[in-house]
Amino acid sequence: MELSNVASVFNRAIDQIGKVVVGQQELIEGVLIALFSEGSVLIEGPPGLGKTLLVNVLSNTVSCGFSRVQFTPDLMPSDLTGHSIYDMKDQQFRFNRGPVFTNILLADEINRSPPKTQASLLEVMQERQVTVDGTTHSLDRPFLVIATQNPIEHEGTYPLPEAQVDRFMFKLLVDYPPVPDEVDILRHYTSGKDPRQLSGFGLEAVLQAHEVADIQEAVKSVIVEEKILQYIVEIVSASRTWGSVTVGPSPRAGVNMLIAARTLAACRDRDFVTPDDIKELAPWVLRHRLRLRPEAEIEGSTPDETIRQIMDSVEAPRS
Repeated sequence: MELSNVASVFNRAIDQIGKVVVGQQELIEGVLIALFSEGSVLIEGPPGLGKTLLVNVLSNTVSCGFSRVQFTPDLMPSDLTGHSIYDMKDQQFRFNRGPVFTNILLADEINRSPPKTQASLLEVMQERQVTVDGTTHSLDRPFLVIATQNPIEHEGTYPLPEAQVDRFMFKLLVDYPPVPDEVDILRHYTSGKDPRQLSGFGLEAVLQAHEVADIQEAVKSVIVEEKILQYIVEIVSASRTWGSVTVGPSPRAGVNMLIAARTLAACRDRDFVTPDDIKELAPWVLRHRLRLRPEAEIEGSTPDETIRQIMDSVEAPRS
């Protein structure tokens, strides 16, 4: 796919998703940019705001493999990756593939499973492969994990390990819709449309799996000047030494910001990255990679507020 066509495909996908998902523009754009960058996404928000619905609609907009796994306390790693069983007929072990062998994996309420199960996604998210009984199985491309979690319910949940959190390209937040959007949600039902039955919305697939892979290759040609690279590194470096931060982002944060910035520029119909692209992406890339000091949290500081302060302290390059 030509780089000049990426923006039109991006906008067509947004239009299709918007047939069902009302509002949530930042969330929709973030998920699509992650898909085009082959980066996983962690979506956090209260229940009932359409997190799972968005991913279901996305799977209808992009014609590719889709699996949904409801994470529960008794979910085992083999329930995700698959397991080997002995075939009596052939007298040998045969590998039964798990739901991770897909293109888009929805890990619903990922923090409801214990750390052992969560850790089974580490290799999947980083290397795009699964190792079972000493044998490595590669996943089809493109591949991304879209995980959801509820921030206000802590009973029966397990915090995600830092190593796994760092593997998410973005953390996107979902909030309650404004009144006009909530009225539009109700209009879906009064007009006879039910989001649980997506067939009534006239969704059309605007992308095939191989076209997503083509976009991922096309965005690599987006120009990134040296001053933009320096700007990214200065932001990440400042985040590590900021007074209210006890654990800062790893180099993976800068890499993800660079990859996503190229995709964002292409989706904005540009072949070069600007400082504004970095400013727009910084909260998505950094908010889950910053751990604030307890005294800062007591005073009411949040990762997003801290990121704004950091961005204000780092001078953006001029054109």
